Amino acid sequence: MRKLMDLEQGLLEGAYHQELSRVYGADATRSTGRLSALLRGFYDVFGQDGGRSAALFSTPGRTEIGGNHTDHQHGLALASSVNLDTIACVCPTDTGIIRIQSQHHRMCEVDLGSLAPVAGELGHSTALVRGVAARISDLGYPVGGFDAYTTTEVLRGSGLSSSATFEVLVATILNHLYCGGALSATELAQVGQYAENAYYGKPCGLMDQLACATGGVIAIDFAQPEAPAIRQVDFDLHQAGYALCIVDSGVSHAGLHTEYAAIPQEMGEVAACFGRKVLGEVTPTAFYANLAAVRESCGDRAVLRAIHYYTENSIVEQELQAVQSRDMDAFLELVRQSGRSSWMFLQNVSTCRDPKNQGLGVLLAAAEQLLGREGACRVHGGGFAGTIQAFVPLRRLDTFRRMMERISGPGSCHVLSFRSSGTCTLIS
Repeated sequence: MRKLMDLEQGLLEGAYHQELSRVYGADATRSTGRLSALLRGFYDVFGQDGGRSAALFSTPGRTEIGGNHTDHQHGLALASSVNLDTIACVCPTDTGIIRIQSQHHRMCEVDLGSLAPVAGELGHSTALVRGVAARISDLGYPVGGFDAYTTTEVLRGSGLSSSATFEVLVATILNHLYCGGALSATELAQVGQYAENAYYGKPCGLMDQLACATGGVIAIDFAQPEAPAIRQVDFDLHQAGYALCIVDSGVSHAGLHTEYAAIPQEMGEVAACFGRKVLGEVTPTAFYANLAAVRESCGDRAVLRAIHYYTENSIVEQELQAVQSRDMDAFLELVRQSGRSSWMFLQNVSTCRDPKNQGLGVLLAAAEQLLGREGACRVHGGGFAGTIQAFVPLRRLDTFRRMMERISGPGSCHVLSFRSSGTCTLIS
């Protein structure tokens, strides 16, 4: 590992341009400025000792291209890492304590001498750190203390998976510092999911963490969740003439755990009617043949959410075929179908407890009006709040962004690109 002072000097002299270009491409120069500011933040929090050994890390956010709430039912998904990431400057310590200072947040501190879940940490980042360390330890690997300062461009509560990004980042740091890099990208993702499920209290699937850890556009089959089948997909959106836009409604996912948790719970109730745990173990034929009995047992919303699962699973298969054949018209129509299924059947565009505020619905209606048949939009991520996703023709991008920001506010329309690399050690 390099000393902090050497990292600082190397960034100043442009010595790491090649390493940064592999991750950031044309943005390598801008990333140098971000990393220099990161080091200054570390010094401000943890002291001016430039002789400490240190490393720099990056974990990207993700976008879900297809497969809205299919992963936790062992279905199919199409996802990608994006060019917004969380970066960390990290120094190992022998204190047995992990200290993470994220910019504009309170210090997160975990004593590795006690890795059991703490009830009072539910929903807090400390729970994620403790859960990641506990799972790596359970897998038989050593864990140890470190000091870290992080900054992020991943929008919180936006559907770009800021929590998965953070989990995978912590797992990547421990893997590098103490596990000799033994954990694969899939294992890092599974560690993050375990922390979110068992310690943070959110029953998420594995798609978010896999996309953050693996990098690039990936097709995922969750039929065997302990060993998901992952395929890299060649999908150059810019070359096809389109931009990926994420439009922020300004309302965070925070506080919506109950609504989010109800989706896998109700889908699981439908599966239980067939003696199964998840819908991926129930065929569409069996489900539709017993629709009346399932309605009586589970209620209509659960039935509609199951219909979404089967609809969305089929859409993902077709989207993959469209992408591989470079058929953008077919792909865009499938995105529209996915959006309709999420809105009509999954019902995650708004929450019934706050009917006056339906920002996602307004943004979707506006985006559809602006794009017509030339583009496509859908709810993005977990839903209920956060963001929508839109595929916008490059020649109409400026107009689309300007009009959407009139509705949702300046800076609310983010133009993203797919990132080829997943979580990584930038410089060590």
